Amino acid sequence: MNLDQTEKDNIIKRQLRFQDLLISISTTYINADLSDVDQLIKDSLQQMGEFVGADRSYVFSYDFVNNTTSNTYEWCAKDIDPEIDNLQNVPVDYIPQWLEAHRSGKAFYVEDVSLLPDDGEHGLRAVLEPQGIKSLIAIPKIKNNELIGFIGFDAVKKINKYANNEQDILFVFANMLVNVIQRKENEELIKSQNQKKEELLIDLSRQNEQLNEYAHVVSHDLKAPLINIHTLVSWFMEDQKSTLGESDLKPLNLALFNVEKMDNLIKGILDYSTVNRLETEDHNIDFNILIDEVIQTLLVPDNISITIHERLPSLRGNAWRFKQVFQNLIQNAITYSDKEEGLIEIGCAEKSDHFEFFIKDNGVGIKSDYFDRIFKVFTKLESTSSSSGIGLSIVKKIINYYKGSIWLESEESIGTTFYFTIPKS
Repeated sequence: MNLDQTEKDNIIKRQLRFQDLLISISTTYINADLSDVDQLIKDSLQQMGEFVGADRSYVFSYDFVNNTTSNTYEWCAKDIDPEIDNLQNVPVDYIPQWLEAHRSGKAFYVEDVSLLPDDGEHGLRAVLEPQGIKSLIAIPKIKNNELIGFIGFDAVKKINKYANNEQDILFVFANMLVNVIQRKENEELIKSQNQKKEELLIDLSRQNEQLNEYAHVVSHDLKAPLINIHTLVSWFMEDQKSTLGESDLKPLNLALFNVEKMDNLIKGILDYSTVNRLETEDHNIDFNILIDEVIQTLLVPDNISITIHERLPSLRGNAWRFKQVFQNLIQNAITYSDKEEGLIEIGCAEKSDHFEFFIKDNGVGIKSDYFDRIFKVFTKLESTSSSSGIGLSIVKKIINYYKGSIWLESEESIGTTFYFTIPKS
């Protein structure tokens, strides 16, 4: 099917908005207070429902002991009647096609309910039409390879269509919901075991692992639609290069910039979730060699010189973690250099029970108000670059892993020095 330029442009813009929405919801989930999970789920159902043009969005849970399904969360558009109270303990025998699709890991999609066969008073059409549903899509919720429920989107006012890539993104959203609901369940379990200290510690450790797994899985799932967007934009620019002027290329280049920005965000989430997941053995690491290797991977402008103190220590640890620390701190110093001659100095002082490293620059500096905030996930001092805003939070997580500490000294227009410690043993 040939699409005209306006249609292609609209597809690109919609995909970018959808991707931005999903990343925004994912970020909110990661940073959420567990006491707000119910409201968080309702808010995200509204956001996704409004975006895809649904009139009602909801979450159901399957109960295969009693062979029923129940509505647990629901959002309705204005003037749309809620159905949550009417949809408790619905026999799954009423929806065999629905259940069959979900057990196969597929979405159940009915574009036009009126075209369903008239299969009796307990048939699917008889269940849907009294709710005023014209079309719907229901995405299975899978937990540990087990079907536990679904999320759905009803269209009441008009028939709604879902492209394949939109269905893929809804699957990612369903996976996000499974994880945030599981976080809530784990928190409730922890509260019920508040007098069992040993079990409480085990559950906390398990929850942290689940959160890391969640970030890892969601980030991987986001890669596919991101690649699709980049391919579509690049294909369009190549296909229309003879007719596109500068004013036409500007929004398309902006789209590619945003794709790069999202790709960096996904990589940052993956790196952040990997810090505690590495299973490789520790080795004795020469920091002189390690920092040289890090610098070789960075693009250092000609006007910036990097000085490394001789005789940096050797410490036992994981090379990937330590490379992440120096890569992010040195890259920050490069990124925020504003002098004709940029200077970066790397050194270390030996203390009685630890080593104190520093990375010093003569860049733009940082306001003291931001000293604590910059180590939080997704915090950025500016939004003009494609940076993910995760680098310093990765650094802090690694330093904490090694039971060290990190801090900074900075003065605007003069420069910044980051310090961190690593215990000797």
